[in-house]
Amino acid sequence: MSAKGAGFALALAAMALAVRADNRPPQVQACIVLATDAVHAGSKVKMAVVAEVPPGFHINDHNPTLEYLIPTEIKITASTPLSVESVFYPRGDPRKFTFEDKPLSVYAGTVVIGALLEVSTSAAPGEYSLQGKISYQACNDQACFPPASAPVTLKVKVVGEKVRLKPVNQDVFRRASFK
Repeated sequence: MSAKGAGFALALAAMALAVRADNRPPQVQACIVLATDAVHAGSKVKMAVVAEVPPGFHINDHNPTLEYLIPTEIKITASTPLSVESVFYPRGDPRKFTFEDKPLSVYAGTVVIGALLEVSTSAAPGEYSLQGKISYQACNDQACFPPASAPVTLKVKVVGEKVRLKPVNQDVFRRASFK
């Protein structure tokens, strides 16, 4: 991870630890990162949404164990010439809670959700925006809070095909699944 990426990850972790004592719901902090420092027209690029769930809390898997549980979802809007082709949610971890007989599939700590970004062949060099949100329901071992969401944004730099791309955020992408 670059120094800038490491600093951002530390800032995210610090924000995630700041659970309010005034009974306000815990806030999941999230960001989008790319696997390269820029992209080429006509390419497909790995990206990931990295979410930090505050300690002592969890959010439901994208495919929750029980029908009535609210799933974690990523929605990303890309400006032309970008489009999100696919989103790949990780499997949740099974955890047993006192209020349910069988384990529930949940995310806790750092959650990495992979996605493929498609760049149109007609993309001119320049910066383009991705905006979106991660929707979730945070819970602790006793209760769940109302559903919430955290915004995510990213500027994507399209460069000429002769410009060499540099891998970035490799520690994140070692944790992401694209299946």
